[in-house]
Amino acid sequence: MLRVGLLVGRERSFPDALIQEVNTRDSDVVAEYIKLGEISSLSERKYDVIVDRISHEVIFYQPFLKLAALNGAIVINNPFWRIADDKFFGTALAERLGIAVPKTLILPSHSYPESIVPESLSNLKYPLDWGAIVRYTGLPAILKPYWGGGWRDVHRVNSVEELISVYNESGQMCMMLQEFIHWQQYVRCICIGKKKILVTNWDPRKSHFERYRNVDQNLDPSLVERVTAEAVKINEALGYDMNTVEFAIRDGIPYAIDFMNSAPDFDITSLTEVYFPWVVQAMTDLVIRRAQQASKKRPKYRWDALMDLG
Repeated sequence: MLRVGLLVGRERSFPDALIQEVNTRDSDVVAEYIKLGEISSLSERKYDVIVDRISHEVIFYQPFLKLAALNGAIVINNPFWRIADDKFFGTALAERLGIAVPKTLILPSHSYPESIVPESLSNLKYPLDWGAIVRYTGLPAILKPYWGGGWRDVHRVNSVEELISVYNESGQMCMMLQEFIHWQQYVRCICIGKKKILVTNWDPRKSHFERYRNVDQNLDPSLVERVTAEAVKINEALGYDMNTVEFAIRDGIPYAIDFMNSAPDFDITSLTEVYFPWVVQAMTDLVIRRAQQASKKRPKYRWDALMDLG
């Protein structure tokens, strides 16, 4: 019997539905919630596939997931890729893949721990040239941390004075500044297994639980084809099997805005009954397929091999 384990936070609608769907399939695969205590470095593989929904917030799970990968489990999403990525790198990568992105700058942190003395910062220019910065990105612009999710600490700034004020309150976070895309349409692509893409109507201006609801826009078929292909390209480059990719469409051009969501919101209250069943079915197909793949492969104890487990 092949086993799928789930690491989750407080969410229940999606993991409960995934476990139920996997366990009702006639596939010789069972799914369950993982329970962990102390972990030995010599621990053997218990799960063929692990679906990770929470290690970005619970650090203890990260070494466990890397050990599981070392033992031959397939982790969704790959823990080596997920821990290594950041939004600035992702933006630069997408740009080099030929995908339109907002003009983007990364800024030195405003503050540092007491252990970092001024001499340690001798490579940094000071003060920052705020005029050159806003000439590049334009105004308004979006200031946000270069790493992290959940729309936390994301600010729209409309003037140099506002930008400096928000930056001065950012503390030790490393921030990046992006051009604000004045869009006519906005879509979110739900991505499962890198290549299975559901293009949804989604409005970031609405409150969290309303963004998928009552959004009616006619998308040109060629635009749907383009964002689908570009979402696949991003997932394959980043190694993400579970992701959401957002595009802001300006003058017919889709700009990749947010596309590094290793644990995207799959709760039924967010996705609604329109999209939730598709996600559960697609994830079930994926974890069963990955479990069957894991049962046939032997662990390769090399870093480059561990970076490519999908």
